[in-house]
Amino acid sequence: MPLALLALTISAFAIGTTEFVIVGLVPTIAEQLGVSLPSAGLLVSLYALGVAVGAPVLTALTGKVPRKQLLVGLMALFTAGNVLAWLAPGYETLVVARVLTGLAHGVFFSIGSTIATSLVSKEKAASAIAIMFGGLTVALVTGVPLGTFIGQHFGWRETFLAVSALGVISLISSLILVPKDIPGRAVAGLKAQLNVLTHPRLLMIYAITALGYGGVFTAFTFLAPMMQSLAGFSPAAVSWILLGYGVSVAVGNIWGGKLADRHGAVPALKFIFAALALLLLVFQFTASIQYAALATVLVMGIFAFGNVPGLQVYVVQKAEQYAPDAVDVASGLNIAAFNVGIAMGSVIGGQTVAHIGLAQTPWIGAVIVAIALVLVSLSGRLDSKPRLALG
Repeated sequence: MPLALLALTISAFAIGTTEFVIVGLVPTIAEQLGVSLPSAGLLVSLYALGVAVGAPVLTALTGKVPRKQLLVGLMALFTAGNVLAWLAPGYETLVVARVLTGLAHGVFFSIGSTIATSLVSKEKAASAIAIMFGGLTVALVTGVPLGTFIGQHFGWRETFLAVSALGVISLISSLILVPKDIPGRAVAGLKAQLNVLTHPRLLMIYAITALGYGGVFTAFTFLAPMMQSLAGFSPAAVSWILLGYGVSVAVGNIWGGKLADRHGAVPALKFIFAALALLLLVFQFTASIQYAALATVLVMGIFAFGNVPGLQVYVVQKAEQYAPDAVDVASGLNIAAFNVGIAMGSVIGGQTVAHIGLAQTPWIGAVIVAIALVLVSLSGRLDSKPRLALG
């Protein structure tokens, strides 16, 4: 694998850390800035909004910018956003900082996916995307716990200062390791962009992404309280369980990429979504049995992010077929779909907890993932129609 992928992975690690670390800092920020917990929690949603807007819109607007120059610019924006968060005098400035970093996140992962695939042969495309997204999953394992520790012991501002340093390292890595001659894609016209937004086959993939992630996050959002209240683990033990879950996620991400390379995106996604739906159903029954719950969660982590490479390479493949002038925009919309799924899953999980109880989130998540599985199967059948007609 080329060294340029290392630069992408380092950048993904920095971005993943700043995205997820806020969850552990919400109580501290609320207390120190004198705002309510829901207001502090809004910093998570506003970041996701920045990602959802930044991914398709800014990707389209920056289509003419050379890829290396755009990567460096994005990491500069990311670093500036975290510096602003570090210096934020109040809540409003922190909101602006979060939106700025969310914008950088959205564009980075949309163009990063197409850059990663351009650096390797076609049969290694999913593995290349998995390596880049590996930075995001490693952030769950190491960056987020460390960032939360810094925030709890030295203050939340110092966490953003530390992430700013990661941003500088990422920027320098991109300058040194990413080649200047990365092939750009044709700039999408308005018609091509509208095609990406309205084409039924691409919309189906965005729905698969949102539902697949939404189902997982319906349960994952409340994993910590479930492991405490239902499985009976102590708060300290839950921290270690989340660390173990992060390791499983990192392993599953690389494995999912290899699976998609070996068998194709659709067969890999069908297997992963089927396994996820089954594991969520199993978790419904094991959540109150301590070590059975632990085993289920660790296995579930392997599949939870294993679908990322397959989903991203699939949308690039279909965009090349149906909207070849707007592949980067299509990739960006899929990044937005991931974040829509995260937000949707959190909301559905919250409503489930509020109305029918914490213990019911796994089976609700399983139903949502099962819908994603049905759509993947349907998409695969549609893919085969031209080949059948030729035969």
